[in-house]
Amino acid sequence: MIVPSLDRVLAKEKRSFYWLAKQTGVSHTTLWRLKKGKAVGINFETLEKICRALRCQPSDVLYLTKDTTPPRRQASKKGRKS
Repeated sequence: MIVPSLDRVLAKEKRSFYWLAKQTGVSHTTLWRLKKGKAVGINFETLEKICRALRCQPSDVLYLTKDTTPPRRQASKKGRKS
C-alpha cells in the first residue's frame, strides 16, 4: 500500500501545510486528502508541484508499505436516517 508522508517532509523543511497550498497553487482540499491518506490517487503535475516546493523527491512524499490492505473508510453520514 502506498502511504503519504507529507507531514514529515513539511516538518523537515519547517514549512506549514498552508504555506504549501499557497506555494503550489494546489487546493487545500487536495493537499488535506493527500496528507490524511484519503486521496484515491494523485496527478503527476500535483506531485511535481509539491516536490519542487519542498525540494524533495516523490519517494519523500509517498512510500510503499508491505501492508496490502487499505484502511477502512467510514461510511458517509450523508443520507443516513437517525
